Amino acid sequence: MPEVNAPGAPVVIAAFDFDGTLTRRDTFTVFLARGLGWPRFLAALLRCLPWLAGYALRLVPNDVAKGKLMQATLTGRSLTEMDDWATRWLAQDFPGQLREGAMARLAWHKEAGHCCVMVSASPDLYLPRVAAQLGFDALICTEMEVEGEGGSRRLTGRMKTRNCHGEQKVLRLKAWMAQRFGAAALEGVTLYAYGDTAGDKPMLRMAQHAWYRGAAWDGE
Repeated sequence: MPEVNAPGAPVVIAAFDFDGTLTRRDTFTVFLARGLGWPRFLAALLRCLPWLAGYALRLVPNDVAKGKLMQATLTGRSLTEMDDWATRWLAQDFPGQLREGAMARLAWHKEAGHCCVMVSASPDLYLPRVAAQLGFDALICTEMEVEGEGGSRRLTGRMKTRNCHGEQKVLRLKAWMAQRFGAAALEGVTLYAYGDTAGDKPMLRMAQHAWYRGAAWDGE
């Protein structure tokens, strides 16, 4: 396999959304349901219903509704517990979820030696393990706030970064590219981007080659 963006070679990056692009469905709610169990998960949804309904009606921003759900389900939970949730989700829910076409594109980029980065609004509770399993070179995602030290580290239920959605994907990706390759490299980089929702379109618009829901996209 060619070296990823070898010194002196043109920088080529392939940025993939995760939920709905690489997978067949959303993963975060399934992750929560697997960890909490359906009765407790449904109870949490009921507590968050005003914000979730507001988001569905486009009255509440995505990050606000998501933040309420995170606080209702994750506050005070230990990182050890989250690792256990991730292990169970990877074993019981993740198999069979990957889209063959998207995985073929990822394999093509890896074979060509392109730098492959996952850019997702889902949290860093399970995505690092997924990104490593799929062979990504980097992961950009929503990061969760943690308090405490050592084995007593627990989630606050709040996001450490802003929700990695919409324009945040562009800002985070640009910052990562500048850090990884240097600001000068941004001028000559070739970017491929893959997504499936309106929240991915800002990232697709910054790419020279964009795919939306498995088809080449011209920005319309």
